[in-house]
Amino acid sequence: MMSMRLESMVRWLLAACLLTQGAAVPAADTLGGAALPGLGVKVQPIQSSIPEEIFQTLLVARALQKLGFEVEPIKEIEAATGHVAVANGDATFLADHWDPLHADFYNNAGGDAKLVRRGAYSGNAIQGYLIDKKTADKYRITNISQLKDPKIARLFDATGDGKAELVGCNPGWGCEAAIEHQLTAYGLRDTVRHVQGTYAALLADTIARFRQGRPVLYYAWAPFWVSAVLRPGKEVVWLEVPFSSLPGAQSHLDTQLPNGKNYGFVTNTQRIVANRKFVEQNPAAGKLFELMVLPVGDISAQNARMRQGENTQRDIERHTDAWIRRHQKTFDHWIRQSRLAAQSAAENAAATMH
Repeated sequence: MMSMRLESMVRWLLAACLLTQGAAVPAADTLGGAALPGLGVKVQPIQSSIPEEIFQTLLVARALQKLGFEVEPIKEIEAATGHVAVANGDATFLADHWDPLHADFYNNAGGDAKLVRRGAYSGNAIQGYLIDKKTADKYRITNISQLKDPKIARLFDATGDGKAELVGCNPGWGCEAAIEHQLTAYGLRDTVRHVQGTYAALLADTIARFRQGRPVLYYAWAPFWVSAVLRPGKEVVWLEVPFSSLPGAQSHLDTQLPNGKNYGFVTNTQRIVANRKFVEQNPAAGKLFELMVLPVGDISAQNARMRQGENTQRDIERHTDAWIRRHQKTFDHWIRQSRLAAQSAAENAAATMH
């Protein structure tokens, strides 16, 4: 019996041939390619509960739609379970896999046997711990290990229990595991409490406390809108860590940056992770995932617009479509090369039948 992959490729090739003979199949557009390689194929995108991921996910969805795929509305699921959903075929792709932060999620979901991790969708994503610059300067705090001192820790105590409140990550994001690991590794368990909940609400409270002139301590990453409100080097400063220490698949990594600073996390690359069977059966999508690149600055700019109130689904769709218009040549190149990949795969599949 013909494999699903071969059947998909042959169906695409037959559609191309029929079109050249004048048959009634969907017409190709000016980007080239005889027929849309994604016709009849449904795609289910997923993302975490972070609203700022919608833009990146929606851009991938727009490109897939241009290739003819039927893209379902984005579903929300946290990264840990999201990788499992993609591996099992309950979802098709996620556009915000942080490599290496999410390495354990990838491996635990089946790794390369069930998943494909393509390209470098967005790079130079940094993360770490920050405090307000006023407190840092006054008490000469530069390293998170200084919070082992109860007197320093109490500066960030908002509840009266004597421990510093560190606003951290939602369970399932991946960063929470690193924070928990480092609290132990750096000997901070007795003086620091990892505050978890709804990150957006916790961050709003952090900003409010900062504006009241109170010390703040929190985890954050970039690109993210908070860096436009609490600017590193201006209102806040990054804290270094005493040594590199990460859990699981990241345990062997040196987190020291090229500038000599060590914020406890390596620079991450955001990649598109997709179901392996889907990619094998749809080479156009696989090529697209490999080609797509979204500059960090563009993500930050869009996230800032969301922070300023343009945060509805319609707003984000408008931002996405505007980005495509501004980068039309790049977008068209992605589509053209993806179609060529599908055509080449279909021709090779047809050749094996003879």
